[in-house]
Parts: sequence; C-alpha cells; structure tokens
Amino acid sequence: MPNITFHDITLMLSTLSIYLELLESCPSVKNILLLDSEGKRVAVKYYSDDWPTLTAKQNFEKSVFSKTQKTNARAEAEIAMIENYIVSYKFVSDLHFFVTAGDDENELILATVLQGFFDAVGILLRNNVDKRSALENLDLILLCLDEIVDGGIILETEASVIAEKVASQGLDGGAPLSEQTISQAIATAREHLARSLLK
Repeated sequence: MPNITFHDITLMLSTLSIYLELLESCPSVKNILLLDSEGKRVAVKYYSDDWPTLTAKQNFEKSVFSKTQKTNARAEAEIAMIENYIVSYKFVSDLHFFVTAGDDENELILATVLQGFFDAVGILLRNNVDKRSALENLDLILLCLDEIVDGGIILETEASVIAEKVASQGLDGGAPLSEQTISQAIATAREHLARSLLK
C-alpha cells in the first residue's frame, strides 16, 4: 500500500472541492417526465430529493399535467413556472414530454434537453410516437433518459447521438438502428426487455 502524505490528502481535498464547484455550476434538471394524455406515468426519472415520496412525486406530476394540458405545446416547446420550478414541455399524439429544473436554471438549456429527448424518442420509435409504441419500447426510452441525464447533470442533448448510443446498447451485434428491419428491432427490444426483467 502506498504511503499517503499530508500533502497528498490536501491535494485530493482541493481537487474534490474544485470538482464539486464545477458540478454546482453545471446546468442540471430535477426530473424528466413522460406522461400519457390522462396524466398517467409512461416513463419518469427523478434526479432530486425535492419530492422525497412517491405521493409527492405523483402530486407534482398531477400539478404539472393539470396546469399544462390546456396549452397547445404541439408545434414548439413551451415553458412555464410551476411550483417554483421551470418546466419545459411538448406534446405529441397522446404523450406529454416534460423536463423540470430549478428556478435558477437557463430556460434555453432546459428546452434543448426537452427537444433532445423528444427527437431521440422519435428516432427510436421511427416517428411512431404514441403511448402504445412508447410502452412497447419502454426499455429504449429508459435508456434514452440515462443517456441524456445522469444524477441531474446533463450529458447529451443531440438526438442522433442519444439514439445511436441507445441503439448500440439495445441491439444484438451492435448493428445500427437504421440497418435493422422493424421486426428485427421489435424482436431485439423484446429480448432486451426480457433480459432486463430477469436481472
């Protein structure tokens, strides 16, 4: 075991302090929600302890849904302030996409995260974006969320990059998503879901 000196410990603490300061200055999100047209969960991921219980999370989801359902966020993303959080949202078919951040975050960055998620889901579902397709490919959507944000820190917002990373994780043999037939993609998704359920 190597000898660790006081200088080494001081250097490590200094490096950790700088790292934590950088993390605090990085744009972050509190949650990403994918709800159906009735406000029920399709896929959700929380990155903050602002909602410590399942009930608190569900109440927030109901609040966000009820305050946005009458808007027309189909062509472009909308932004609203709900319960002191910035919420960027967009609807397509019977799905409602939401990205939430603290009130001190940049709305443009939040809208970029939302658009990246929205477009990546569109690529992965071959532009057949509806609740049924989303539920049939839930594993791909959850992988998509993991590629976009980790622990609240935004990792990627480019839809094609996100979709390619998800496709390479979810496909046998590493063939790009664009080179698979629909039946191959469905079979691969089923196998991946079965494997994830057996873990």
